[in-house]
Amino acid sequence: MFFGEYEHSIDDKSRLTLPARFRDAFADGVVLTRGIDSCLDVFARADWYARVEERLAPLDPLSKEARQLMRHLFAAGTDAALDKQGRVLVPPALVTYAGLGREAVVAGVRDHLEIWNRTSWAAQVTSFEGSADDVAERLADKRL
Repeated sequence: MFFGEYEHSIDDKSRLTLPARFRDAFADGVVLTRGIDSCLDVFARADWYARVEERLAPLDPLSKEARQLMRHLFAAGTDAALDKQGRVLVPPALVTYAGLGREAVVAGVRDHLEIWNRTSWAAQVTSFEGSADDVAERLADKRL
């Protein structure tokens, strides 16, 4: 399980060091792709393929929204491996999408990591903090 918030730098070669505590989970490779919220999603390779089979494969390819979502997630996605220092190369298209500069935040989000522009992360946290109790209440009402 991934949790925590970590500030990291992206080097001149667009490599980002993933938090040491998570590197074992990515020993068999990682998949980086566009996230839904202008961040990047990082999955262990096996977890990504399981998610595709469970959540994305059943989508109807005749649905315009399904095709758009597939393009969003797959077109800029990349299959990568960590180097010996625990770094992953972030492709230019993903750097641009997430607006990444030198400073980034890596956030653990249960089954994956998210990579955020530091300013965007701060705005995300601030915007949710004022409504967390309302959101929790609405989600609690949806439990079976």
